[in-house]
Amino acid sequence: MAADEHAVTSGRMAHGRAVWLMVLVTLMWATAGVVTRHLEHARSFEVTFWRASFTVLSLLVILPIWRGRAVFATIRQGNRSLWVSGVCWSVMFTAYMVALTLTSVANVLVTMALAPLFTALAARLFIGHRLATRTWIAILVAGIGIGWMYGSEFSSAGGQLLGTLVALCVPLAAAGNWTVTQHAHAAGHDVDMVPAVLIGAALCALATLPLAWPFQVNAHDLGLLAFLGLVQLAIPCVFSVMCARVLKAPELSLLALLEVIFGIALAWLGAGEEPAFSVLAGGTVVIAALVGNEWFGLSRRSGRSV
Repeated sequence: MAADEHAVTSGRMAHGRAVWLMVLVTLMWATAGVVTRHLEHARSFEVTFWRASFTVLSLLVILPIWRGRAVFATIRQGNRSLWVSGVCWSVMFTAYMVALTLTSVANVLVTMALAPLFTALAARLFIGHRLATRTWIAILVAGIGIGWMYGSEFSSAGGQLLGTLVALCVPLAAAGNWTVTQHAHAAGHDVDMVPAVLIGAALCALATLPLAWPFQVNAHDLGLLAFLGLVQLAIPCVFSVMCARVLKAPELSLLALLEVIFGIALAWLGAGEEPAFSVLAGGTVVIAALVGNEWFGLSRRSGRSV
C-alpha cells in the first residue's frame, strides 16, 4: 500500500493513476447492494453490525501497515472534531446498510448522491459560504428529480418510503461531517479521516449490537459480510484518501457518482433487482444536475489556472 500511496502522490502520470484508482474505489463501494441481496439469514441491524465489525478488524490491520502504529495515538489524542466526525461516519454506515434492507439499491444510491448538494447548503447555512448560481440551479433540478422518483412512494405503503427516509440520513450526516472537518481546519486542527472512519465503524458496531442480537448469521453470510467490511469499505476508504491528495474536489465528486451507475447495474445484473422507471428517470435528472454543477465548476477553475 505504501508503494501505491507514493505512486498516487507523485508526478503527472500519478493523476491518471489516481483517476483509475478512484474508479476502482467506486466499483468496490458499489458492491454493497448486490452482496446484501445474496445474504441468506442476516437482516437489518445484524447486517450493519457485522459489516462494521469486519471494517474495524480490517482497519486495525491496515492502518499500522500503512501509517505506522503512531496512528493509534492520533485516535487517543484526538480532539472533539475527530470524534464528532466519527459519529457522523457511524450514522452514515448504519443508515446506509439499514436502508439497503428496506428499499431498492437504486433508491439508496441516488438518495446518497445528494450529499454534495446537502454539503453546499450546510456550507451556506453554517459557515457562510456563498453558493454559485449554478449550485442553486443544481439543487432545484435535483429536487425535481427526487420528487419524480419518490412521489409515488408517499401515497404507497411504508417500506419503500421508510427506506428512502433512512437513506436520507447518509447525505445529511455527510454534510455534517464536512462542516465539522472544515470548521476544524479553519481552527488549525485537521481531522485525519481514516482514523475517523475507524471510530465510526466501531461506534456503529457498538450501537447496533443490542439490536442485532440474537444473531441469525450463518457461515455463508459471514463470508459475504467479511467481504463488505474489508473489500467494500475498509480498502476503498484507504484508497480514496490517497486519491484525495491528488484529485481536485470536483473531480472526486464526479468520479464518486460512478458508484450510483455501478451499484444499480450490479444489483440489476447480479440480483435481478430491476429499478422502476420513475427511479431511473428521476435519478437521471439528479445525476445530470450533479454532473453539470461539478463539471461547470471544474471548467471554471481550470480556466482561471491557465
